[in-house]
Parts: sequence; structure tokens; C-alpha cells
Amino acid sequence: MADGSPTARTKVGIADPTDVVRRATKASGQPLRDLSQLHGGASSLTYSAVTDSGVRVVVKVAPPGLEPVRNRDVLRQARVLTALSEVPDVAVPEVLGTDPGAPPDVPPLFVMSYADGEGYEPRHIAREQRPPAADVRGRATAAARMLAALHTADPAKLGITEEAVALETEVERWRKALATCELEPAAVRTELECRDQLTAAVPAPLRPAVLHGDWRLGNMQCAGDEIRAVIDWEIWSVGDPRLDLAWLRLMSDPAHPTAVAPEAPTLEPDELLAAYGSPVPDLSWFDALVRYKQAAASALLVKNAERRGQVTDRIERMRGGIPMLLAAALTHLTRR
Repeated sequence: MADGSPTARTKVGIADPTDVVRRATKASGQPLRDLSQLHGGASSLTYSAVTDSGVRVVVKVAPPGLEPVRNRDVLRQARVLTALSEVPDVAVPEVLGTDPGAPPDVPPLFVMSYADGEGYEPRHIAREQRPPAADVRGRATAAARMLAALHTADPAKLGITEEAVALETEVERWRKALATCELEPAAVRTELECRDQLTAAVPAPLRPAVLHGDWRLGNMQCAGDEIRAVIDWEIWSVGDPRLDLAWLRLMSDPAHPTAVAPEAPTLEPDELLAAYGSPVPDLSWFDALVRYKQAAASALLVKNAERRGQVTDRIERMRGGIPMLLAAALTHLTRR
């Protein structure tokens, strides 16, 4: 049990800043101060803090009051970051220390280095002042090459023993998600056809690799044309490497239905494939699967926003993008 556990049950989603600083200080072995919350993630709490020497660090804390499982398991994130620190040409934050807490009342946490930079997603963030086109294209090239480096690493040799997720399981996961959401009748028919074709043509798997789960420029701290660190490892897994590659290509696709800046300079999907470098069989199937996946993820977000009464313009764009993503998935399947 962590030192100084509170006697009363912690309120869900609210961490005691004094306790976070104290435990993060002990975990990292250096005094920390000036704790402030960073925004962006939904599965855990992320804070910035400063050492006595003025060095900025990041503290990731599981949500208090909830069991730290799946994407809330911050210590699992710390383990993969520690493992990947041994992989050449893959930039991740350095883990400086962990504290297991006493969940659910005292949540686990870990401290990691802070990488200064910006997480700019070219075609999904509208900006009047964009980074120079050469810088963004350089980042995209680096992201594809870094992904190839990640995929060359053998998870077992890194000490990662998690079982690989089968492609059939991946399809079924998103089918189940879509089954909980209301779709227009035409989208229901498209979803059924798409699912049947995905299930009937599952490719032979490649050697399992560590997967980020959301590999894109928006999850990378960049400066100039350099990627300083890949962040947001909440949904990492072990599985077929083509999943991450297809996702990166999807986020760069100017035809993405919810892209708000399709004309923004970056690498095109086929340029990303060339930068990745390795032969990639059956990629059209994975291009279809990631569109099916994003249609499901979007439908879940729309459903949850409606339940909370928080339907925004962004949510409405997602709603409109669902049938287009499903139709695009079918198009990729016909190219096989």
C-alpha cells in the first residue's frame, strides 16, 4: 500500500494534488513542485511538474476511484515505455519512477521525462499559421521510418509477454461496438457487407509487433522536422504491424471524411508507405479495417455525446463521417 493513503474513499476522477506531488517525488527520487494538469487524454490524469533544478517532467495518474485496468493501467504504459527505450530509432519519454498506489482509492502513477514540442495533426487541425511544409513532411517521413523501427523489435526480446491480438478479434471488437449504436438504415447495410467481407478475407498474420494503437503525428511531440517523443501509449497492444501503418495512412488521407484541412501539406498515404520501406502484403484489407474501426469509434463517441447532451459541431462531423468511412472501407476491400 502506498505511504499516506487517504482514509476516506477518493472521489472518482479527482486526485489529491498534494498526494500526487508527494508520491511522484518519492517515485522519481527528486523533489517536484508546481503541479498543473495537462489536458488531452481521457483515460488517465496527466500533470506537469518541475524539479528543483527547473526541469519539467510529466506525471501520469490513473483515475482515482476506478480500478486501473485496460487503458487506465498507467503502470502498463510505464512498462512498455521502459521496454521501448531499448529500441534504436524509436523516441519515447524516459520513465523516471513509478508508484503502485493502493487502487482504487490511491491510484497508481508514474513519472516520465517531458518532451517539448507540438502534436500537430496536419489534416485534422485547422490553422492559419501552420508549421513550414518541409518540417511537417519531414515529421511524417520520420514517423513512418520510426514505425518501421518499432515493428522490427521482437516483443518477447523486449520482455513483453502479452499475447498477440488476432485479426479476427480486432474485427469482432469493432462489430460489437457498432452493434451498440444507432445507424441509418443504409449505413447498417453497408456495415453488414463490410463486416462480412472483412471476416471472409482475413489475411495471414505477420510476426507480432508492439502496436501504439493511434500512431499519428498528433500523438508525437515534434520540433522542426524532428520527432522528440511518441506519447499517449494508453491503448498499446501486441498484434499485426499493418494495423498501425494503415492507421497512419488513414490520418494522412486527404479524402478522410472528417478532415478539416485536407489540403494541408504532409506526406500522402502512398508516400508514407514508401518511407516505411518494408514490403506490405494485403494492405488494402488493413486500410479497410481501420476505416471500419474509426466508424465504430466515431459511433461510440456520438452515442456518448448524445447521452451527455454534449453534441458539438465536431460530433456532428463524426456522425456524418460514419457512413462515408464504412463506404470507403468497402472500396478498399474491392481493391484486393
